[in-house]
Amino acid sequence: MPAVPTCIRNFSSTGRTEAQLANHYLVEKSLADQIRASTREERMALFPVLYDELFKRVPDHPRLTRRVSEEEGARTVAARMSILKDFLKPETVFMEIAPGDCQLAAKVAQRVRKVYAADISDQRAPGMEVPANFEMVVFDGLNLDVAPGSVDVAFSYQFLEHLHPDDVAPHFELVARALKPGGVYVLDTPHSFSGPHDISRYFSNVAEGFHMHEWTYREIDELGRRHGFDRTSVFRFGRCWDTPLALMATLIAESVLGVLPAAARWKLSQRLFLGVTACLRRAAS
Repeated sequence: MPAVPTCIRNFSSTGRTEAQLANHYLVEKSLADQIRASTREERMALFPVLYDELFKRVPDHPRLTRRVSEEEGARTVAARMSILKDFLKPETVFMEIAPGDCQLAAKVAQRVRKVYAADISDQRAPGMEVPANFEMVVFDGLNLDVAPGSVDVAFSYQFLEHLHPDDVAPHFELVARALKPGGVYVLDTPHSFSGPHDISRYFSNVAEGFHMHEWTYREIDELGRRHGFDRTSVFRFGRCWDTPLALMATLIAESVLGVLPAAARWKLSQRLFLGVTACLRRAAS
């Protein structure tokens, strides 16, 4: 049996005991290690099995015990709409990757021409009503049944960090293929400087749970440029800054923080870099 770890960060806001958090950490870390060691083919079968195992062995997991009110759900959708609002037009074809309960995708459908909700399973509540221009697309994570060059705006929220390192490049190729020339991929993912953001936050300085990798703006910009995205805009302080100067200032700030001692970098990043919210624009030709 592995030794029971001790929390290294304050956990009072979680409403859970140190023993409960330690059990969650050890279980999720062991399951995540299986994902890290798996082949791409194995992962397709592993994900649903491992999540079922996690919830079975961690009965106090927040996803089992936390009840989201309609008001809180509406606030969540509104927060994501604030990221997307400048990209949604009546003629827009929109695709959300890993949309979960599809509440956001259904909301977006009220403002655009067409919405694709692409996920490995349909997680909508039974009987959920959706607009006629909404289409659920269930896929294996790699082969997407959406016409190439048909999407104006792709969006993912708190998704990229869950991808196995070997699946990151295929994911960006999939999104780039679906987008029209000049289309945009808007994404939000935890920033590594203020992490880890999974359960390992309380026991480690690196992500060891189901977050396979946590990112920086520099990494996302470089990743996009390797996969056909020639411009990166940053969403900071409540708005999208579509100018190279904003990206440059963000990358400089990251560089400065990056040379600080880990404890100082982590503390400052709780205000400056909680997440990476960026817009990658596919090359026009």
